[in-house]
Amino acid sequence: MKRTFTALIVSVGLSLVPAQAASLIYGAGGEPVSLESGNIIDSNSSTVQNQIYDTLGEFKPSTTILGPGLALDWKASPDMKSWTFNLRRGVKFHDGTPFNADAVIFNVDRWWNAASATRNGHLMESWGQIMGESKGKESVLSGVTKSGDYSVTFNLTRPVADFPARISTSFFGIASPSAVKKAGANYGTPAGGAVGTGPYSLGSWQTGDRIVLKPNLTHWRGKPKNDGLVFRFLKDPSARLNELRAGGVDLTCDLTPTDLKAVQADAKLTPILKPSFNVGMLNIYTGTRKELQDVRVRRAIMYAINRPAIVESFWGQLGTTDNSIAPPALDWANSKKVPSSAAPDIARAKKLLADAGYANGLTLNLWYMPVSRPYFPTPKPIAEAMAADLAAVGIKTVLKTEDWAKYLEDSRQKPGFDLYMLGWSGSYGSPSTFYDPHFGPGGEPDTAYENKALQKLLDQASAARSQAEAGKLYARAQELAYDSAVRIMMVHSRPLCASRKNVTGWTPNPTNSDQFNTVVVK
Repeated sequence: MKRTFTALIVSVGLSLVPAQAASLIYGAGGEPVSLESGNIIDSNSSTVQNQIYDTLGEFKPSTTILGPGLALDWKASPDMKSWTFNLRRGVKFHDGTPFNADAVIFNVDRWWNAASATRNGHLMESWGQIMGESKGKESVLSGVTKSGDYSVTFNLTRPVADFPARISTSFFGIASPSAVKKAGANYGTPAGGAVGTGPYSLGSWQTGDRIVLKPNLTHWRGKPKNDGLVFRFLKDPSARLNELRAGGVDLTCDLTPTDLKAVQADAKLTPILKPSFNVGMLNIYTGTRKELQDVRVRRAIMYAINRPAIVESFWGQLGTTDNSIAPPALDWANSKKVPSSAAPDIARAKKLLADAGYANGLTLNLWYMPVSRPYFPTPKPIAEAMAADLAAVGIKTVLKTEDWAKYLEDSRQKPGFDLYMLGWSGSYGSPSTFYDPHFGPGGEPDTAYENKALQKLLDQASAARSQAEAGKLYARAQELAYDSAVRIMMVHSRPLCASRKNVTGWTPNPTNSDQFNTVVVK
């Protein structure tokens, strides 16, 4: 029987657990930057963290619908400026200490309060990406209190309709206060470990090789359906596919779209397509070079790159391109005034450069990621294609890369990266999960660009009580984001995962919140 494209949206039904379940070996696209919840912005880290920590709410498999997690339920005040969460009782951290309201408040204070001694000098970037400013007059959070051991209330400075989803993203796993205090500045590293309440506990972390997780046999959802979880660090997509074929890994993601036919043709493998809920971008740092502070130069870069051709070449049927940071699933938030087509305009690009005083061209650094991600499975060849397009209008680029953790750090501080590739996988089902980390308060360090009018629109959209009201505000936000040309939207991709045929029980999520405790390895 011929396999259709739509049939590849695999949601493998749960099977009866075999008498002796094996460990699941996952081929990861890179090593975590940190296992300290609240202190990451990358999915290599959050994928592992999802297994170690639980969050207040959890997204139901294959959806953006939020359900109970460590919190059983939550309720907003009429003005949506106060949210009360009722917590699950009887839960313990992997170190045996109890989960309760004090543990939640301890974690939130570390993430939110830059002056907290328990931060140990760490930046806690997740808070800025999802919530905006840290503690202070511009912060969305004014405080968090408890009423009893199993109830916490978040008091906000403005209404936020999707606050439960934001505080339940995979970046905000609840860590053991005792473990954090004991490890100090080493918490979240191979030397300090990581302790949550999740379906797995940290067994070992061999830098540059693998992380081994042990099943939490007393997890509140029940013990995992496998005997453990191993993350092998395999940066090259072809290496991950080869290991999958050879049986060295059982499940992997972020394969190249061109691998789809090979996976389909292999009788031992099952292709799995994740929903498209991401964006790959070429970002522009405006804080150092005067050339890039000129919007005409930034727009010339946008018009020079043949995005449709690049997406066709590297993603085929697994990618689309447009001028929206929000993926197609959230297209209700797009403006009709912004062109949906991302077609290049070489003549316009050259004119813009000439008008800006660079008729003879200029030279820029173009940084590409050292690891494959869902939105950029083959970063270097994609960067080379962009460089060729830019050269055609007189912009010479020098391709550069560096270690993943340093790449993320250096891209967010001076002198910054002239042009650099990075993207984002949505954490919950609102346009704010894409807009706020990149255009909202706390989300601009990597471009050094700030637009107060755009930030105000995003605040208003977060307080909207209907999709229609929010849609109008996000549409205007898209217009301002497009006009700024600080982030060039390259692709919304359908990430290709694959498993061996003896693996069942995994349903991928559109949000960055996958867990593997339901997976059976026969």
